[in-house]
Amino acid sequence: MKEKWDLIIKPQQKLLNLDLKEIWRYRDLLTLFVKRDIVTVYKQTVLGPVWFFVQPIMTMLVYVVVFGNVAEISTDEIPKPLFYLSGIIIWNYFSECFMQTSNTFSTNQDMFGKVYFPRLIMPLSKVVSGLIKFTIQFSLFLIVYLYFIIDGEAAISASLSLLLIPFFMLLMAGLGLGFGLIFTSMTTKYRDLQFLIQFGVQLLMYATPIIYPMSLIEGKLKMVISLNPLAHIVEAFKYSFLGRGELSFYGLAYATVFTIVVLIAGVLIFNRTERNFVDTV
Repeated sequence: MKEKWDLIIKPQQKLLNLDLKEIWRYRDLLTLFVKRDIVTVYKQTVLGPVWFFVQPIMTMLVYVVVFGNVAEISTDEIPKPLFYLSGIIIWNYFSECFMQTSNTFSTNQDMFGKVYFPRLIMPLSKVVSGLIKFTIQFSLFLIVYLYFIIDGEAAISASLSLLLIPFFMLLMAGLGLGFGLIFTSMTTKYRDLQFLIQFGVQLLMYATPIIYPMSLIEGKLKMVISLNPLAHIVEAFKYSFLGRGELSFYGLAYATVFTIVVLIAGVLIFNRTERNFVDTV
């Protein structure tokens, strides 16, 4: 008599296969991973979740002193704390997604080798937990934003593009996830990339208008920076709240296409690596 199995695990047949139905079945596991990322990181610290606020505040203060007061880089007449904080929080979300997903295989090799679950669950959990951290830091930005609005001295005006904020965050998540999937797949064979990722993210930040406005860049350098899809997203995010900056629909269209391409490439490479990564990690 032929045995009947409740679940049959088979290798991926198609490289571009998200298997969303399978991921939905393991949504409880996704929730568990997200909870682990949020709770356990600061569980044994003195300040606990307060660290979510400390990091952007300290970074903002350093930027105000170094880039605002010492280097005297223009902020388009926007109050320095508000200008820097708006760029920091959205950059932190991309950086969090990218850095956390870029080591998926190396940090979870023991679990992947023993237990079955859709491997995409792990990087997706990093994206979701990063979104929760962004929401917490975004509340800090809103407090500072409302303070300057009530103060009335700064010329700040929100625009209708505020409605596009969820779309901006989706693009940031897609870029972080896509690049993370690509690099985690590459680091299974080339471990040296792990040391370059941190340095590369820092360099990429300076190629993104976080500490300076796009209006300060001209000529060929502006064309080069415009090739960075993150630049268009960050500028649009700032423009939505501050009324200063550049809201380029051509730039956002370019960022959208770029994100889709990176995500597809990331899934293809991730699924291909998943088949035999245990033999190489």
